[in-house]
Amino acid sequence: MQRQTLGFIGLGRMGVPMVRRLIEAGHHLVVYDTRPDAAKELPVEFTKLAASPKAVADEADIVFCSLPTPPVVREVVLGANGIAAGSKARIIVDVSTTGPSMAKIISESLASKGIGWVDAPISGGIAGARNGTLAVMVSCPKQIYEEIEPVLANFGRRFYCGETPGSAQVAKLGNNMIAAGVILLSAEALAMGVKAGLDPTVMCDIINASSGRNSATQDKFPRAVLPGTFDFGFSTALSYKDVRMCVDESENLGVPMVGGSLVRQMLAATNARFGPDSDFTSMVRIIEEWAGVEIRA
Repeated sequence: MQRQTLGFIGLGRMGVPMVRRLIEAGHHLVVYDTRPDAAKELPVEFTKLAASPKAVADEADIVFCSLPTPPVVREVVLGANGIAAGSKARIIVDVSTTGPSMAKIISESLASKGIGWVDAPISGGIAGARNGTLAVMVSCPKQIYEEIEPVLANFGRRFYCGETPGSAQVAKLGNNMIAAGVILLSAEALAMGVKAGLDPTVMCDIINASSGRNSATQDKFPRAVLPGTFDFGFSTALSYKDVRMCVDESENLGVPMVGGSLVRQMLAATNARFGPDSDFTSMVRIIEEWAGVEIRA
C-alpha cells in the first residue's frame, strides 16, 4: 500500500506507539483523543490533531480506533459527530476489544452507509505495540483485508479469522481470559511455594523450564510481581471487562466456562479491593493476603 493519510482515534498506552509505527512507515496521521495533550509525544510534522472523530474522517478514508469500552466505540463510530459522519470515511479498523455482539451491531449499521468495518483486536502489550510484534486478529470481508493488510503489517503478525463480523473478537476474548487465568493459577502455586520456603524466582525458573510454563511466570511475574511494582500495563477494569464479555459470549453460545467464571470473580474482587485503575496483576496481591505471604524476588 502506498503512503497515505490515515486516521487514528484513541491515543492511550497502545494508541500512541501504534501511531508511531505508522509514521515510521511513512504515513501521515490525523488523530483525535478526548485529552488535549494526548498527541504531545507525536512528531508534529507528521501528525495533525483533529477536533472530533468526524473531523478525522473528513480527511482520512481509513480510520483506526483504539478505545477502552464497547459503548465508547459505538459513540465514536456512530455518534452524531462520529467517524461515520465524516465525508471520506470508507474503512474503519477497530483494534479495541469490543466483543462480538457490538462488532455485529456496528458492522450492520455501517453497511447501509457503504462503510467497511474491520475487527482487528490486538494482543502483545505496550512493548508489542512499540516494537511491531503484536498479534493482530482480523475479521472482515476478504477484499478489505487484502487492501489494509500492508498497513496492519506495521503492527505485527496478522491472523485472518474470516468474514463474519465479531469472529476476531471471539479469538481475542478467549486469549484475554487465558492471560488473566494463568496469573491466578500461577499466584496460587507461587504463594504455596513461598510459604513452603521456596525462592519465587527459582520457582518461576523451574516452571518456565517445565510443563507449567505460561505467560504469567515468563513475563508478568518477573516484570511486575517479583519486584512488587504491579505495573505490567493493563488495568484491572479492562481485564475484568474482557473476561466478563468472554464468559457472557461463551454462555450465549452454550459453552460452559467454569474456569473463566472463576477468573471473572477474581477480577471482580480485585476491582473492588484495589480499584479499576490498578494493574490486573494485582490479582496476585489478593492471593498474597489470603496466604499471608509476599511473592517477591
